[in-house]
Amino acid sequence: MRARLTVHELEAFLHIADVKNFRIASEQLHVSQPALTRTIKTLEGKLGVRLFDRNTRRVDLTSAGQELLPIARRIVSEFDSSLSDLSEFVAGQRGSVTIASLPSVAAALLPHAIAEYEQSHPHVVIGLHSLPAERSLALLIDGTADFALSSPPSHDAAGIDYAPLLRDEFVLICGKRDPFARLKKASWSRLTERPFLASGEGTSVRRITDRVLAETGQTIVPKYESSSLALIGAMVAAGLGITAIPRMTLRLLDASELAVVPMEAPPVYRELGVLTRKDRFLSAAVTRFIDVLRRQQGGG
Repeated sequence: MRARLTVHELEAFLHIADVKNFRIASEQLHVSQPALTRTIKTLEGKLGVRLFDRNTRRVDLTSAGQELLPIARRIVSEFDSSLSDLSEFVAGQRGSVTIASLPSVAAALLPHAIAEYEQSHPHVVIGLHSLPAERSLALLIDGTADFALSSPPSHDAAGIDYAPLLRDEFVLICGKRDPFARLKKASWSRLTERPFLASGEGTSVRRITDRVLAETGQTIVPKYESSSLALIGAMVAAGLGITAIPRMTLRLLDASELAVVPMEAPPVYRELGVLTRKDRFLSAAVTRFIDVLRRQQGGG
C-alpha cells in the first residue's frame, strides 16, 4: 500500500537532514522539539523504516534516509514552485487571456491595451481572435474565449453578460470623386440616391444599417454585398457605390481614396462592450485586462 506522505513531513525531514540537530530544526520550523519528533516518527511509521540515527552529539541519516533525501528535495522543490505559480496566477501575474473581438475593435483598442497591460503582466499569454459578432459570441459561449468585444447580442443570450464600453458613430464613405464627397453631412434618406454596398448578413454593421433603414422608411436593395469590410472599402474607393460604416472600421481600410461624411437624421451609433459568460469564473489576469480597457476608454 502506497504511503501517503505530506509536504509538512518531508519539510521536517529535510530540515533535520540539513542541520543534523532536532533542536535547531525545531527552532527553524517554529515548532516544539517534541512536536517535530512526533512528525518524524509518523513519517517513519508510514515508510516502515528508520530515517535517522541519533546519539548525544549528532543526528545522521540512515541508508533509508539517504535514499529519501533527493526524493524529498525534488518533491518539496516542485511543490514550492507550483505553489509560487499558483500564487502568481491568483494575483493575475500568470495565466492567459483569450479575446474574441470584432476586427475593427481589435485594431482600434487592443494594441494600446496590450501595450499597457504587458508592462505589468509580462508573463500572461494573450490570444486574439478577430471575428464578426456572431462568431465572436460563439467562441465565448463554447469557452474558447474568456470575453468578447462586440456589439450587444442580437438574440436572447440568457447566459451572457454585456457591459457597455463605448459608442462608435456611423459615417458615410464614398470615393473622393463621388458627388457625395462634397457634402458636409448626409442623412440616411440620401443613401437611396447612389448604389449601396452592404456588409454581409449576420454582421453587427448589417444589423444596424438594416434596422435604421427600416426605421426611417428606406428600402434599399444593395448592389453589392460582402462580409469583408476591406473589400467594401476598396469597391467604394473604385467608385462602385457608397456605404455607411462605424467610424472605427476606417482603421481597416485604405482611406487614401475615400471621403468620409458624418451622418445625421438620425445620428446612429454602434454600441460596443464586453461580453462575458455568467457561469464562467474570470481569472485575475482576465479581469485586469478588462480594467485596462475600461480605463483607456474613460470608464474607470
